[in-house]
Amino acid sequence: MKETIKALTWEELSTFVYKEPDIVNGPNNPYSLIRLFNKSPEELRITLFRDNHAWCPYCQKVWLWLESKKIPYQVKKVTMHCYGNKENWYLKKVPSGMLPALELDKRIITESDQILLELESNFGSLGLPLEDPHILSLRRLERKIFRCWCIWLCNPSFNQIQEQKRKSQFQSAAQELDNHLSKSKNNWIDPSITNIKEDHLASVDIIFIPYLERMNASLAYYKGFNLREEFPNINKWFNSLETLEIYRATQGDFHTHSHDLPPQMGGCWSNKNPNQKDYSQQIDIGKGLGLQETSFTEEDQNSSRLIALSRVLKHRQRIMNVNPLDESLFEQSLRAALTKMITSKTCVPNKGTASGLRYLKDRISVPRDMPLLSAREFRGALEETAQIDGETQGPPIPLKNRLDQNPAPFKK
Repeated sequence: MKETIKALTWEELSTFVYKEPDIVNGPNNPYSLIRLFNKSPEELRITLFRDNHAWCPYCQKVWLWLESKKIPYQVKKVTMHCYGNKENWYLKKVPSGMLPALELDKRIITESDQILLELESNFGSLGLPLEDPHILSLRRLERKIFRCWCIWLCNPSFNQIQEQKRKSQFQSAAQELDNHLSKSKNNWIDPSITNIKEDHLASVDIIFIPYLERMNASLAYYKGFNLREEFPNINKWFNSLETLEIYRATQGDFHTHSHDLPPQMGGCWSNKNPNQKDYSQQIDIGKGLGLQETSFTEEDQNSSRLIALSRVLKHRQRIMNVNPLDESLFEQSLRAALTKMITSKTCVPNKGTASGLRYLKDRISVPRDMPLLSAREFRGALEETAQIDGETQGPPIPLKNRLDQNPAPFKK
């Protein structure tokens, strides 16, 4: 029988200190509302309007570009339509409601590719210019891979022949990128880049990042397809990205992407093969898919746990307020899960709280709430604690919207 301990109090949990980095001048992060890179606030010319959850792939492109160039900018976060109503102040500024938007010298620019072109015109290119003929060809390839992914993921197949054809079309398009990367001397898509350091990415690599990241997650969850195993050079590209702190700060995990994509894409269709069933189960229970999900590992695993704890401590009352269980019942079980995560010792939750623990597990959003590895640790602790109580699941994750992720309660 496993040793059990009493859940730590909030005061005891708060003694496990995580020193927050400088979010204004330090490493890239999803929390800062102003990024200065040790420059003067007088140099601010840019405001980036991006989605609150860091789910939007087009926002991720602009975010990575600004971080790579270390251009001072402000952030204003906006609600995506799938998890709430757009703010009136934003609709007055951008009547279309499109995200992302950029205000540069008091001029509003929308559409991510146009934003990148404007930034390149004002601040110089990252690697080869976006309108270089070779880069234009690669950008067309990115759109081709995107279309093939959408056709396979977002449309029901009426028979196995149709499913296989859609899979083959995607494989063929992705193979073109893998072939291109096989000729790279350094695992990067931009052929002009000989070395990418912690603070720099090329524009064309940035353009490929958002949807390849989402393809990797969604095809595992809905199709049982291991993108990184199938394409070794794309895998090397991911591995190189994941050494960069600048990228990891924007990276979502498989659980977040698999469940935020359906309302954004108009639906995602499973093919229910054995791999798909296994992968989706491992993702849903919070275990994740290891190296298929990320090659990055913390030298000190405890740091991921401390980050997760610090994020929960900061928002603990709001977390309890939105949980479907009453706080008087759920509060001890949340502490039990956190105790499990921090001490690795089993802690028995209140009876009848498995559904509340799984509700929280299913609504951790990466990178909005915490980094990928921290979310993996916290989800695991929530699920292990819930299993002590039973198999009762929380309310299902909606498919047509994510109003369960409305950020309004966390803004009060």
